[in-house]
Amino acid sequence: MRDKNEGTCLELAIALEVNKMYSWGGGTANWKKPDAYKYDSARAPYLDKLASAASARGGRAYAKRSSPDSKLVGTNGKVITTASENPIVFAIDVTGSMQDWPSEIFDRLPLLYQTLSQYRPDVEISFAAIGDANCDNYPLQVNNFGKGVELEDHIKALCPEGKGGGQYSESYELFGYFALKKVEMPNAKSPFLLVCGDEKFYSKVEPRQVEHYIGDRLQSPLEGKAVWEGLMQRFNVFFLHKPYESGNDPGIDREVVDYWAAAIGRQRIIELPGSDRVVDIAMGIIAKHWGQYGDFKDSMGSRQTDPAVRSAVYDSLRFIPDLSAASNRSVIDRPDSGGVSVPLDEMVDKP
Repeated sequence: MRDKNEGTCLELAIALEVNKMYSWGGGTANWKKPDAYKYDSARAPYLDKLASAASARGGRAYAKRSSPDSKLVGTNGKVITTASENPIVFAIDVTGSMQDWPSEIFDRLPLLYQTLSQYRPDVEISFAAIGDANCDNYPLQVNNFGKGVELEDHIKALCPEGKGGGQYSESYELFGYFALKKVEMPNAKSPFLLVCGDEKFYSKVEPRQVEHYIGDRLQSPLEGKAVWEGLMQRFNVFFLHKPYESGNDPGIDREVVDYWAAAIGRQRIIELPGSDRVVDIAMGIIAKHWGQYGDFKDSMGSRQTDPAVRSAVYDSLRFIPDLSAASNRSVIDRPDSGGVSVPLDEMVDKP
């Protein structure tokens, strides 16, 4: 039987290996099949620059904060803006039932940014954290859009509070209101809004919460479902669904999925096989829309030699359309849409 110290050493060794694989720079020497994939050579100088900047900063550990950096992620009176044609808002539920999933996602930041910026060099990302406005101290945290190594600071500014109310709902609708009203992206052609979580949103956007955390005054509550319907006119919206804590009634997961499906459609809810595959699936969704799924699969095959791991990712992505490079404009701005937004479910194979 392995003693406690031996187990701790093994876990540390695995963590260090993961950190090497998902480090800044264009090298793939630490990947499981290092010769099977190479980043675009035209991007090599930029990736080298990222590696140098990251090295100058020191380690990449994300220490658990007792409070967020309000200068970076405070939301009252805030509007975030990007000139990018390809902005991404990536929001993560950081309540207790999410366990270590947020840190697993953050650890893969370099892979996420470097892969997507290879496909669209102007890509910018806003990271956000979602809690429960009924009981948490910091239920809404949103970064400005950023790119490159500065995203490390954005992630470190977030506080994964690890609380929540225990009623199978969190304040996704409050975040949704912020994303609907306080995100400006005048040049966006292929914007994405990805939310990773395991619970329902509350049915109403409460005026007192909006005023306290965002600064707007509402005359009456808004329907949470209507907020998400509005967001689908601005973004490619996906809910990345983490299974609820093991040992619970599987009916909870069905209830959560059905609830979200009523707002955004079942085809926009992507089942997650594990915390270490969230970033792969997020990249795969976007790569399919941008006509880069072949390159994504090459990268995946170089990083993961276990066919079961790859199969789990591909299975989660099976209903996402694989758009060709010739038709990779956003579903909200397709040439044949006549300027009218096109529901995503018209373009997705249904299960």
